[in-house]
Amino acid sequence: MFSQTAADLYNKEITKEELEAIPTGHFEGDIVTIEDYESAFLAIERIQQETILGFDTETRPSFKKGEIHSMALIQIATANQVFLFRLTKIGHLPALWKILSDKNILKAGIGIENDIRDLSKIHPLKVANLIDLNTECGKLGFKVAGVRKLSALILGLKPSKTQQTSNWEAVELTQAQKNYAATDAWVCREITLRLMGIQ
Repeated sequence: MFSQTAADLYNKEITKEELEAIPTGHFEGDIVTIEDYESAFLAIERIQQETILGFDTETRPSFKKGEIHSMALIQIATANQVFLFRLTKIGHLPALWKILSDKNILKAGIGIENDIRDLSKIHPLKVANLIDLNTECGKLGFKVAGVRKLSALILGLKPSKTQQTSNWEAVELTQAQKNYAATDAWVCREITLRLMGIQ
C-alpha cells in the first residue's frame, strides 16, 4: 500500500529545535459540523463516495479521578471537506459505523487503538481497512510518532494542540476547536496520500 520510495523522500527523525521551527498550520478547507440526523445522512452519502479517508475522534478530557466521558466527536476527512460528527447531539449512527467496517474504503488515523476501543463501547464494531499511521510509518523507517512530528516531517507543518484539552461537549464548538479537530483528520489523509506516492 505505502511506497518505500515515497517514504524515502522525507527525513525520518526531527529534533525538538527543528520541530519548533516548523510553521503551525491547519486545515483551510470546508469544515462541516454535523449536529442532526438529516445532515448526518447527507454527509455519510458523500463520504461513501471516497476511497481514502482521514479519521480521528475527540473526547472531553477528565480532570477528576474516576471521571469518564463518552466520545463526543468523530472527524472524517475527504478529498475537500472534513465532517465533524457531534455524537453528543446526534447519538449512535449505524451508517457511520458501516463506513468504519467497509473494506473498500481506507481509513487512516494516528494512535487510533483507544479510538476503536471507545467506539466499540458505543456499538459493537468490526473495523476493516483502518490503518494506524504510527505503526505504518514505523515500518517505513520513521523514528517518530504522533500527529505533530509526522506532519512536520511529511507535510512541512505542525498542527496546533492548544484545543486538545478543551470541552468537546460544549453547546457550540468554537472555530478554534473546529480547526483543531478538522486538522487532525485532514493531516492523516494527507500523510497517507504522500506515502502512497499519490501527492
